[in-house]
Amino acid sequence: MTGVPSIDPRSGATVEIVTEETTAEQVDAICSAALAAAGPLEDLGRDGRAALLDDLAAALESHRDRIVGIADRETALGTVRLNGELSRTCYQLRLFGDVLRDGGYLEATIDHPGDTPMGPRPDLRRMLVPIGPVAVFGASNFPLAFSVPGGDTASAIAAGSPVVLKAHHSHPATSQLCYEILAEAARKAGAPDGTFGIVHGLQAGADLVAHPAIRAVGFTGSVTGGRALLAIIEQRPEPIPFYGELSSLNPVVITPGAAADRAEKIGAEFAASFTLGAGQFCTKPGLLFVPAGADGDRLVTAVQQAIADLDPLVMLNSGIAAAYQRGTATLAAAEELSAAEASPIAAGGSTLTAAGGESGLPTANPPGATAEQQPGRATPLLFTASAAALPPEATEECFGPVAVVARWADEAELFTALDGLPSSLTATVHRVPGETELPSELSRRLRSRTGRLVYDGYPTGVAVAWAQHHGGPWPATNTQHTSVGATAIRRFLRPVTWQNAPADLLPPELRDEYDSVPRRIDGVFRTKL
Repeated sequence: MTGVPSIDPRSGATVEIVTEETTAEQVDAICSAALAAAGPLEDLGRDGRAALLDDLAAALESHRDRIVGIADRETALGTVRLNGELSRTCYQLRLFGDVLRDGGYLEATIDHPGDTPMGPRPDLRRMLVPIGPVAVFGASNFPLAFSVPGGDTASAIAAGSPVVLKAHHSHPATSQLCYEILAEAARKAGAPDGTFGIVHGLQAGADLVAHPAIRAVGFTGSVTGGRALLAIIEQRPEPIPFYGELSSLNPVVITPGAAADRAEKIGAEFAASFTLGAGQFCTKPGLLFVPAGADGDRLVTAVQQAIADLDPLVMLNSGIAAAYQRGTATLAAAEELSAAEASPIAAGGSTLTAAGGESGLPTANPPGATAEQQPGRATPLLFTASAAALPPEATEECFGPVAVVARWADEAELFTALDGLPSSLTATVHRVPGETELPSELSRRLRSRTGRLVYDGYPTGVAVAWAQHHGGPWPATNTQHTSVGATAIRRFLRPVTWQNAPADLLPPELRDEYDSVPRRIDGVFRTKL
């Protein structure tokens, strides 16, 4: 059997062997247990599952110091960031408890029998029910909020669907610890055995997706990884839903008014946003459209000055660091792109520059440093181009602290460039009060290719809320649903209609006397009492 190593990204050293990779036989047993748990988990009812979610949050909080310490050792994200992420994770568990208690997510609908222009109508009663066991793949960049105890897990458990987790190889110790905490809390809360399961290893992940007990997959990762899992699903005798968050460029557009009003402020804030977490956010703004002219020049200079003060940043793992080097080397080789000049960056006693080599373009390893001297680290970089000649390399996500500035001369040039971009999770517009014509047209054009429109801010914060949508057209995701916010539960439910069913065979929420959830009855929406 192959051991699963826990690696410190700051040093590249293996700290421990967490467990062994999960065998095919073990995957089968875990998935079978999840299938057996599906009915009892649904039978807990909305109130029972809401209480379970509260208990899960409390259990995670009771182990906060241990979770954050291990997660920091495995990801180098820092204790401040990880404490915030754990608080977010617990908040979203409790939010789904509120979703359950509200009950509106059920979409409960009743049409009593009667005459219609089409003829007699039978008694019809419809609501959403759990889809069954769900496979959840943890993300490298969020070891808590988008991994074992994350939003996919919270929304699936809320729906009444047991969860089998695929631990991410970047943080296996964190994943295993969080799983053990959740499983023990679920047991104490009276949830059935099999409510949670976990597997480790690449092959185990493939076996998990192929297992007939699994009824849906939640995934946060690369397009390549998503396509590989989709290929497995397509080979199943019975295909299942795949909810993938995959790739996103997240363009930001600066209007002339905004550039004139606050160029330096926007420049500094944009730099902070695209380098946050070493640029390893799915919502990292990777492309900035800045108007040509003196105001735009001031803005770009502010970005350059901000990243010049940054040391090389620790990446989540060696694979991501290597991919960043390849991606930035590709950008450097594009004739249409220029490396924005920056003042020297101090790093470990060496003087590094954001632009290197005789051509003035960045190299895969910045001058003064080698991969051995700076293991797993990435130098923040900025490239510039004309929006009229934006190369394909600038319209692809590069995971890490790099961004491209596209200078646009007029609205026609801007709109043509925007029309050529892939869809994203977010799109952002910075404008000034009273400036409506251009922002209005930008909103219209961007809406068709994004899931969240941001104004006068930055997309790297994704609030957990009832109105949140974290998704977008391909390649941002392959689904119309969100992975953040209350409606994320919709992914792990399916609709069922009962026709002429005896009252004692109906779910309580569809019985005439029940009035504790919002329902649409004979076409009229009625709130709960």
